[in-house]
Amino acid sequence: MTSSHQQTKLPPRRVSVAPMLDWTDRHCRMFHRQLTRHTWLYTEMVTTGALLYGDVARHLNFNEEEHPVALQLGGSEPADLAKCAKLGEQWGYDEINLNCGCPSERVQKGAFGACLMAEPQLVADCVKAMRDVVEIDVTVKHRIGIDRVESFDFVRDFVGTVAEAGCRTFIVHARNAILKGLSPKENREIPPLKPDYAYRLKRDFPQLEIIINGGIKTLEEIDAHLQQVDGVMIGREAYHNPYLMASFDARYFNDATPVKSRAEVLRAMLPYLQDQLARFGKAEAGGGLRLNSMTRHMLGLMAGMPGARAFRQILSDSRKLAAGDPALLLEALAHTQPLAA
Repeated sequence: MTSSHQQTKLPPRRVSVAPMLDWTDRHCRMFHRQLTRHTWLYTEMVTTGALLYGDVARHLNFNEEEHPVALQLGGSEPADLAKCAKLGEQWGYDEINLNCGCPSERVQKGAFGACLMAEPQLVADCVKAMRDVVEIDVTVKHRIGIDRVESFDFVRDFVGTVAEAGCRTFIVHARNAILKGLSPKENREIPPLKPDYAYRLKRDFPQLEIIINGGIKTLEEIDAHLQQVDGVMIGREAYHNPYLMASFDARYFNDATPVKSRAEVLRAMLPYLQDQLARFGKAEAGGGLRLNSMTRHMLGLMAGMPGARAFRQILSDSRKLAAGDPALLLEALAHTQPLAA
């Protein structure tokens, strides 16, 4: 099967932003795209049930500017996943990613996430079913173990089995998933990170694309990981400190385009906000879109800068947000120093 990289000359997955529930929606991805043109972006996880029985357009709509963008699916029924992967391809996504890392306790039929790691052959069947119906890449995001299973052999055998079904790209969240007794939030912090497991996977499977994820916060950490694996996926840091991504294109994708200042990023979002409110209507006027659903993703843009607190306060002011005026961005910007930053 032809790789989508060859079909469309997509950038390599050297750096990507993790799928994050309630965060990486289309507005967030559009904002991130102002900071980096080549970094891979991922949707929030969409379950197969949501696509097969829900509002497909609501879940799959995205902006053309978001490419390269991947759709992450949650599910465990090969036939259902195949239908949803086909939908994703028809909608224009560049990749389909299967979630085998979410620490959900739901292990009955219809389960998804990390519990699937206990059934590598089922995951392989899911991957094969999706690959049989799409031309774009099908990838898997997974943990290194579940509960008290901490042997490297476990994740090595999982990757080996799924790779036999034709999966070439594995995104390794380098910590265990604790299925009982820890919340999803605790699962992002408590199990210790073991980046060496991802490095060993790359050594054992040199032909595969291995991408590491988990707790990565600085350019120096990204650089160090890229000495060992093919790519780095950042999560919460991309959301809380998005300007970190402003240097990605030059540093990781050899793009010499001048880096936008924070102010330029904010101003670049203004026409988008105006267009979205015009298209979908202001919630305050009976439409379907709240200004806050877009501005909330920008709160971290001024992290570490003078005036950052005032910037966040203005963008979070419920009275100002209720007016539904995108010029709120400029008001918030005026409280940061220096103004040209």
